[in-house]
Amino acid sequence: MDFSIQVETVDRDIAMVRVTGFLDAHTFEQLEETISDLFGKGLYKIVVDLEKVEYISSAGAGVFIGALSESQENGGNIILLNPTSNVREVFDLLGLSQIFNVVDDPKAAIAAFT
Repeated sequence: MDFSIQVETVDRDIAMVRVTGFLDAHTFEQLEETISDLFGKGLYKIVVDLEKVEYISSAGAGVFIGALSESQENGGNIILLNPTSNVREVFDLLGLSQIFNVVDDPKAAIAAFT
């Protein structure tokens, strides 16, 4: 499966990042750059839709860890939306399920910022 990232502004200050494919050592830098670009635009409230991510490596998960503190320091957060069971399992193993707000509904993800 091809890797892709789509970004849309959901609210004036909330970005929705939709990731598709394998998020691993070969692709994590693309997601890092995307999040860095959003930070550069002053967007620190980010929902990452993981519904179409079939696999995530520790390098892929590391993107979220690296971005979380900068996001929170600027009044935002990283919300993880609808991870597949494979991705959720990796988050559980790495302890990320306790650190990140993981939701299964887009409305709940947006509401988490209010």
